[in-house]
Amino acid sequence: MTTDRSITRRQFVERTAAVAAVPLLATASTATAQEKPAAADAPVQRKLRIGCVGLGSRGSWIAGLFKQHPGYEIVAAVDYFEETVNTVGDKLGVPAEKRFSGLSGYKRALDSGVDALVLEDIPYFYPEQAAAAIAAGCHVYMAKPFAVDVPAVFAMQALAKKATEKKLCMLVDYQLPTDPANQEVRQRVRDDALGGLAHIWSGGTCGALPDPEVGPTIENLFRRAWYSHVSLSGDLLLLYDIHILDGVTWVTGQRAVAAGGYSRIVRPDAHGDRSDCGGVVFQLQDGVCWTHTTQLLQNNAVMYNLAADLMGQKATAHIAYSDKVFVRGGPKHYAGAVSSGIYADGAKANIAEFHRCVTEGKFDNDTMHRSVDCHLTAILGREAMARKTWLTMDDVIKEGKTREVNLRGLKS
Repeated sequence: MTTDRSITRRQFVERTAAVAAVPLLATASTATAQEKPAAADAPVQRKLRIGCVGLGSRGSWIAGLFKQHPGYEIVAAVDYFEETVNTVGDKLGVPAEKRFSGLSGYKRALDSGVDALVLEDIPYFYPEQAAAAIAAGCHVYMAKPFAVDVPAVFAMQALAKKATEKKLCMLVDYQLPTDPANQEVRQRVRDDALGGLAHIWSGGTCGALPDPEVGPTIENLFRRAWYSHVSLSGDLLLLYDIHILDGVTWVTGQRAVAAGGYSRIVRPDAHGDRSDCGGVVFQLQDGVCWTHTTQLLQNNAVMYNLAADLMGQKATAHIAYSDKVFVRGGPKHYAGAVSSGIYADGAKANIAEFHRCVTEGKFDNDTMHRSVDCHLTAILGREAMARKTWLTMDDVIKEGKTREVNLRGLKS
């Protein structure tokens, strides 16, 4: 059973998604915002007043990066937990009267007079929060994933179009495409360095995450334990592997059209429904076979971690979140470079780019549209693995399955 609030979210997602067409491949465009990040030392013409939503470990870190940038002023802080927003609010220098807690804290931040919301809380809530921000005339910077089911993905696509119409910026914080070495590999692949793409191998490997029993309400899941519940996090392919799934989408300009796979829960006494390990074979639009493996186990495995090999008929390209990237063989051989520091440097580049987009009027919202493709690919893979079967993208889109959670008893 759901609360009135969750019904509101479901109605919003369904109504907004209904006006979004099946997406075109935004990744086929020749450039993305993240390929030309704003210089960190560029002169600041205007300070943006921002509200930071979600102040857990990564959220407080991201807020600190915004605070370091001269183009921002943090004027509102939001977290579900009052003690968290007060502790982090002190560090950020946010006045006590501009600190808001509870599920609706983001609404009070919008009412307080901000130019933009920074969303770093739980992905399940992003569509509703982003919609409120766009309706209020505010820009949106957000982590990923930005949605956990197909209707929410299409709702976010519709929001991106609406934001462009309203001259508002929405940016999704993918770090890999900001890295110069990965950009070089992508350019060479686009220039036919591989002699025709044959198949792809990629992987994501993550360590253990908390998985406690659900309490009288789901409040106890809001401190990182939401990772273990598919309706809140989207499961492994969306929660973690999205970095490299987006990387492959960014390089190839394609999303999957079909997939088959298998996943398992192997941890003892599992409370959440997220998977622990699995594998999926995607079929891309041009027939390319793409194999992806994923795991979230503390087992010292030596596996690809947020990396991919794009293997052609004449050469192989390697992209990665933290590794040496290269093009080996063929007419456009690239000895490569180590893609180090992406986690922090990529976030800083995106924060600078967000400021540039807002202040210079760049409202095409490239990362949002590319996200539609990689999110749909991840959801297709998740469903194929969970159902242990072969599915087409058309099947999953037509099904339009929504994910809902019980918010009864939570603080508004």
